[in-house]
Parts: sequence; structure tokens; C-alpha cells
Amino acid sequence: QVQLVESGGGLVQAGGSLRLSCAASGSILSINTMGWYRQAPGKERELVATITSGGSTNYADSVKGRFTISRDNAKNTVYLQMNSLKPEDTAVYYCNADRLRYFSGGYYYSKDYWGQGTQVTVSS
Repeated sequence: QVQLVESGGGLVQAGGSLRLSCAASGSILSINTMGWYRQAPGKERELVATITSGGSTNYADSVKGRFTISRDNAKNTVYLQMNSLKPEDTAVYYCNADRLRYFSGGYYYSKDYWGQGTQVTVSS
């Protein structure tokens, strides 16, 4: 069974830093793109950053220069280093694995997976 488990959220003052981690577990063969999304109260889920298996990155304009996404393909893990945090960064952060290929019961599958979410709260 494939799972995405996030960690690293918490409460931090404005200007502070946090590092989020998301580890995918199971009989995983490969993951195309991994990314972070966030959802603030009363708002829709939005993209924060993505990274391909080859290391190409994409960031939302609101986090460029402050957040850095990275991944360890051997560990099927993606990270989000968040610096210079602002109150408007407060949200539940979700990890996503796009086109995760895995082997189960003699068959190969390719699916998208989401983590359970981790709360990030930035106080002013």
C-alpha cells in the first residue's frame, strides 16, 4: 500500500523558517513530479512548488525567493524549505506525488497521491 506521510509543520513567528518533509512509502518504482500545495481557510487549494524527477522546479510567485523545494529520488522524499515566513503563508500544506508508479499483486499501477496535510501557522 502506497502512503505519503508529511512532517515538519508547526507554529512559527513571522520571519522564521520551517522545513517540511514528505516521504512516499510502498513498492514504488518511480514518481514523475512531486510537489507541495496549500489551502488556507476559506480559500481553494493552490500550488506552492513542484519538482520533477530530473530536478526541474516551479514556484508560485508568492513564494519565489523564500521557499526551496528539493527531493531525494532514492528515498522517494520531497522537502520544502520555507524561509522568511509571512502570516499569509498560514495554511494546511499538502504533499502531492504525480504519476506514482508502483507494483502490487503482480500488476503495475500509476496513480496520483496526496498526503494527509500538515498545518503551518505563522504569527505576526
